[in-house]
Amino acid sequence: MLKLIGLELKKGNLGWYWKGALIATLVIIVSVGLLPYVEETESQVFSDMAGAFMAIGTFVRATFIVFAAVLVAKLIIDEYKSKTITVLFTYPINRTRLMLSKILIISVVTFLSVVISNIIVVCGFLITNHYMHYVSDPLTADFLIEETARMLLYAVSAAGMGLIPIYFGMRKKSVPATIVSSILVVAIFNSNNPGFTLSSFIAIPLAVAAIGFLFAFWSIRNIEHRDIA
Repeated sequence: MLKLIGLELKKGNLGWYWKGALIATLVIIVSVGLLPYVEETESQVFSDMAGAFMAIGTFVRATFIVFAAVLVAKLIIDEYKSKTITVLFTYPINRTRLMLSKILIISVVTFLSVVISNIIVVCGFLITNHYMHYVSDPLTADFLIEETARMLLYAVSAAGMGLIPIYFGMRKKSVPATIVSSILVVAIFNSNNPGFTLSSFIAIPLAVAAIGFLFAFWSIRNIEHRDIA
């Protein structure tokens, strides 16, 4: 399996993804920094440090769930549309293992993206907050440990949610369906109404993440016997 993952990474050449992820992270940093100015006539955007961390996490997860759909389109759906998957399936490799390697790449890359982006954005926010004083709450070791644990759990949930588009994309081998389904997932689980999202309770996104993994495996369950066309 590790050899298959290595071959897929080499073939996929994810340099474009990491460049896009870096640009997206910088945009999130700027967006979070500008929020207090955009909303200054209404109410305070970040009531406390926990609220700021939650907002950052929401921005990051929403971004990389959509990025996961782009990976799905690139590594799976495009190969079906261009029929290059036919060549792969002629190799003496178990089809299920091949598809699982692609799914693992998507989920692990999404997990790492969420974690790394969260760290960068939080650091950027803390530096900016030091000078702009958006939030006056002191940072404590207990708070940082709690937020780190929460961030890792949410990163796992994002990795699972990012797999949901596989199901919709594989039905018609459609890139638009793949991307649109990811946007719907983001809209449903990150919509604010008001000050509340379905992601506020970690059990909900973790449950949906489990559904995402099940959807992905369900989509490839008959891959050994299914007609590629």
